[in-house]
Amino acid sequence: MAAVKWRPVIVFIVLAYALAWLAALPLWLGGGLRDPLFGVYAVLMMFTPAVAALIVSRFVDRPASIPRELGLVHVRPVGRFLLYLGLGLVVPVVLVMGALTIGAWLGVYPADFQNFSGFEAALREQTEAVGAPLPAIPIGVLVAAQFINMFIGTIINTVPALGEELGWRGWLLPRLMPLGAPAAIVVSGVVWGLWHAPLILLGYNYPDGPGWLGVLAMCGMCIVFGGVFAWLRLRSDSVWPAALAHGALNASAGLMFVFVMAGTGFSTFHAGVLGWSGWILPLLLIMALGLAGQFRPAASYRVQRTQSPTAKP
Repeated sequence: MAAVKWRPVIVFIVLAYALAWLAALPLWLGGGLRDPLFGVYAVLMMFTPAVAALIVSRFVDRPASIPRELGLVHVRPVGRFLLYLGLGLVVPVVLVMGALTIGAWLGVYPADFQNFSGFEAALREQTEAVGAPLPAIPIGVLVAAQFINMFIGTIINTVPALGEELGWRGWLLPRLMPLGAPAAIVVSGVVWGLWHAPLILLGYNYPDGPGWLGVLAMCGMCIVFGGVFAWLRLRSDSVWPAALAHGALNASAGLMFVFVMAGTGFSTFHAGVLGWSGWILPLLLIMALGLAGQFRPAASYRVQRTQSPTAKP
């Protein structure tokens, strides 16, 4: 396989970072995480890796087909594509629940998997705030409904998640693969983690520690979960399973507040998918996939990269 072409990689990273800081600039100049338009700026930031990938593809890389190069159009064989879409939907939820279970076992996440006391207390506080009674529905049914909401949220979140995945797994990961899969996963994960700095330094995701430590923790999280997304991208020859998995991860991360014990707290540096205890299961999964040779690109991807023209005339 050819060596990494570092010039387009560096241009892509600089563009993605510059655009991310530009999107987050109103938060730094205004109310930070309390800004009423925080969600708008955060979603806008999620599209910056895609914009960077498209700019580099158009003016630097100049592939024969940008959609094909970014993994947007590969859906054959259909059975394989649907399989990895399904895995993209299910695996992140399993990893999130596993993170909470392991965190509870290690003592860093105070869980209540039976009575859902924390979730019930939060519901009571919310209903009392608007002067409404607590719904006369068993708490277990309300918890089950959260998984339905999570599925809906996954579909919605996949749109902005695609904005990220077109950059990280659609464009960057394949160009780092000459380094070997382990190095490509680590480097792309660090790049992805550092890209979050405009929000992390404001206290997002890791509010109970210094910003620099939050950025480092985000890099760790992005390496292990980026490895899972990389597996979906390489084996499916498509960016869509990775985007769906990214959307599922974002939608299910809030389950940590559903299963927490009432009257307790936890640090995201330690618990949930953001914390070190949540990295154990995806790291074990990556190791198992690596030993099984599951980070070799799909055959159609290898053929495309070696036989198709690499640049526009």
